[in-house]
Amino acid sequence: MKTVSDLLARLEQLRDRTSETPLFNPAFQLSLELSRALEGGELGLGDMEAMIAELECDALQSRARRLQRLVAPVAPEANLASFSGRLDEEPGDYWEFRKRWEHPQLHCVFTAHPTFLLSSAQTDAVARAASHDEPIDSEVCVAPGERPRITLVFEHEQAMAAIANGAAARDRLVETLLAEAARRWPDKWHDFEPLPFRFASWVGYDMDGRTDIKWYDSIHFRLVEKAGRLERYIAALEAIDAAHPLLGTLRDAASHTRERAADFAGDLTDPEVLSQAANRLTAEDPAKILTLAPLISALEEEATGASLPRAIALKTLAAAMRADGLGAGWIHFRVNSSQLHNAIRRVIGGDGTLDLGSRGAMVRLRELVKAAKPHRSNFAALAIESSTAIRQFLAMAQILHHIDADAPIRMLIAECEQPATILASLYFAKLFGIAHKVDVSPLFETESALEHGGRFLDALLAEEAYQDYARQRGRLAVQTGFSDAGRFVGQVPASLAIERLQGRLAQAMVANRLTDVAALIFDTHGESMGRGAHPSSLADRLAWPLSTWARRRFVRAGIALEPEVSFQGGDGYLFFSTPELALATLTRIAELRPAETDPDAPTDLFYRRTDLSLDFYRAIRDHQRHHLESRTYSRAITAFGLGMLNPTGSRVSRRQSDISADREMSLRQIRAIPHNAILQQLGYPVNVICGVGTAADGIYEDLAALLRESDRGRQLIRLVRAANALASVKTVAAYGELFNSAYWASRPYRGTEAHLSDACEALAEYLIKDDRAGVFRRLASRLRVDALKLHRLLELVPDDSPMEDREPVRRAIGVLQAIRLALFQHMFIRAVSVPAFSRANDISRDDVLEMVFTLRVDEALAQLRRAFPTHFPKIGDFTLDEPTDYPEGVDAGYEFIRRDFVDPIERAHHLSLRITTAIANHFGAHG
Repeated sequence: MKTVSDLLARLEQLRDRTSETPLFNPAFQLSLELSRALEGGELGLGDMEAMIAELECDALQSRARRLQRLVAPVAPEANLASFSGRLDEEPGDYWEFRKRWEHPQLHCVFTAHPTFLLSSAQTDAVARAASHDEPIDSEVCVAPGERPRITLVFEHEQAMAAIANGAAARDRLVETLLAEAARRWPDKWHDFEPLPFRFASWVGYDMDGRTDIKWYDSIHFRLVEKAGRLERYIAALEAIDAAHPLLGTLRDAASHTRERAADFAGDLTDPEVLSQAANRLTAEDPAKILTLAPLISALEEEATGASLPRAIALKTLAAAMRADGLGAGWIHFRVNSSQLHNAIRRVIGGDGTLDLGSRGAMVRLRELVKAAKPHRSNFAALAIESSTAIRQFLAMAQILHHIDADAPIRMLIAECEQPATILASLYFAKLFGIAHKVDVSPLFETESALEHGGRFLDALLAEEAYQDYARQRGRLAVQTGFSDAGRFVGQVPASLAIERLQGRLAQAMVANRLTDVAALIFDTHGESMGRGAHPSSLADRLAWPLSTWARRRFVRAGIALEPEVSFQGGDGYLFFSTPELALATLTRIAELRPAETDPDAPTDLFYRRTDLSLDFYRAIRDHQRHHLESRTYSRAITAFGLGMLNPTGSRVSRRQSDISADREMSLRQIRAIPHNAILQQLGYPVNVICGVGTAADGIYEDLAALLRESDRGRQLIRLVRAANALASVKTVAAYGELFNSAYWASRPYRGTEAHLSDACEALAEYLIKDDRAGVFRRLASRLRVDALKLHRLLELVPDDSPMEDREPVRRAIGVLQAIRLALFQHMFIRAVSVPAFSRANDISRDDVLEMVFTLRVDEALAQLRRAFPTHFPKIGDFTLDEPTDYPEGVDAGYEFIRRDFVDPIERAHHLSLRITTAIANHFGAHG
């Protein structure tokens, strides 16, 4: 078995045997056969690498096809024609046309979630392949190459490149809108100010859960963004008129901004260095632009007397300036509610124990907000501030005062569960004179926040200070998060809980007479089914986090809706990785119009049969909670630590711990995306699939009838089917067999692999007390019982979005898993076979073994290299006059240890991480 086709055929043969022996595990049996061939010399790691490369090719093609399918057609001409055709079908009322297209259909936020999985070469290959409408071929199949070091700067550069493509695509749609308006209303169209999309980013501004971003990093990033945006404005104006009089103004501003960005690029902890940089930024200078309002007015005034092509071009540039301001778009700062609580307690006074949810605290906070007078602040105040939350408000003030006075700034507050947190934010915003430009946004993501969020909104919107603030801003903003919600209550219950919360927001706005302001709802879901996005279509991706039912609550109340979604990291940026993909993505969204819905459409049966749907929701949530609270689930998910995963972001995936702590790692030590990614790699997206079958138990017919007749219900089932199509309980069970002492003791039985007897005996003895084999068996049993019930339900609900290549993809994933299991066995055998002697007497062999078992391979190899050095001082290195007879001979070192143990373990681990990428590509995203 040296080819992929051989492995695929063999896997099919092995699967047939499950009808004879239900407990038979095809994936593990194939891995055993591969392991025997590898250890017996019939296969080498080079053969494994060749097969992995072929499977990588298949996975990259799958990834590119998926991206292409989601946004097709991709050809720019086809998309512009499609968009223009849709406009031509709209009613002929000018004011309705303006109302629709002068407000964003969607806010697109480019976040730096850790999903930079592909190498640069593979990212480019997938993007190129998906950027046309031709069938995907083998040109997408490139070797991984060197993976970039994923730093905050790298993430920021990637976000800016994606936004630049998005802005260029938006310009083309704006041109089409202006041309259509000019054709239909030649006497009125100059008043039209199209704004179909907004862009934003929190890369470089998100402080929640990380301490590596300094305040001057945020200032530097904003200056870099300003310089880059000015340069793109210059290029656009040069294309209209190379001698345009405003070019001098823009060029001077760009040059000035580049210089100021350089000032803030280094370490500014030295007061003198900071003082010089700050003084240059804050000084009055003719080249310093803080607002684009005069330029926008000049461009639009010029357009009124220009030829039609020139007028459209000028107004397109003015529209871009109006949308983005002096940056790539809007920016989102983020802090944790506890950081705000610590800051406001300093102001309230006392001993710091005051309950901020108490009546006394609320009374005091209302007084503070009402009495707050704007304070001046400078960069010195920012530099010496110790409170993270206050430092964020000071940074926002400096950005608004000295970089961009036009673009509002979002202040996202994680784990926000009481109105006092928002009032504290309003106090600081007023204190530093920026409340008129900052949108404070609570984040609802934990189970508690989702359960009690309705009462939170009722209380918050009843606050007079908040009402005044919302009317001043013209909007109120909330954020719902799918990452932690999907991890702790499951993706299906999370989506339904978030949907109810959105309905409660509309209700609270009506009750508190806030229908005159817009509702900006930021749904931070990701790209794959594990992170709250729907994989079936772009329509499902947009409607899953903000359903038609929820949108209708706002439309019927007369509330303007501003939906906002995230495009996360390397996966999300792929939608905007080329001009063609960016245009296709925005065109599909514009055609779907996620900010709108038909207010008169009949209510979906899912919301009328709440006797079924609410029980369905609660049963899935309870099942997911059982997994989360289960020692079995936690131990299985953390069995390999995070060693199955490639590094995919600049933010750490978990807190540091010692070796023994890995055996007791809590799920709360692992962030949401790595958690989801581990589920993918183990072969079963528990947080998507599990509980749906159990919730149907006893009511199959009634529930199936509801799901068949409900658009929302069918959407839910499409999500579950998509995850289930890639899932395998047998694979989960196979990983447990790696820790089965009986397997290792039996493997060389009857002399089949006599050369491995010692290694297998050592592994069997070491693993006798290990709990992981039993843990995986118990988890697999629970998953199987729930899956049986799920399959019974799915048989009663038609598959309205079948996966065309389901079986080939399942087989490919199965072969990838079998190869990885064989590689893990190779690593285990090599690790346990390392000689017990060592030059360094502080190296614990058991520690090294446990490192390998939890896939902390780099650490294990570092210890082995230290224990068995191949380079060390020799007698001949010294020029001493005194002779010596000792040592006799030449110490050749431990080259054989490196050759026979260290290098094979390292190479096998490297190959296993390539398999990780291939499996994620079949899922369509990382985590």
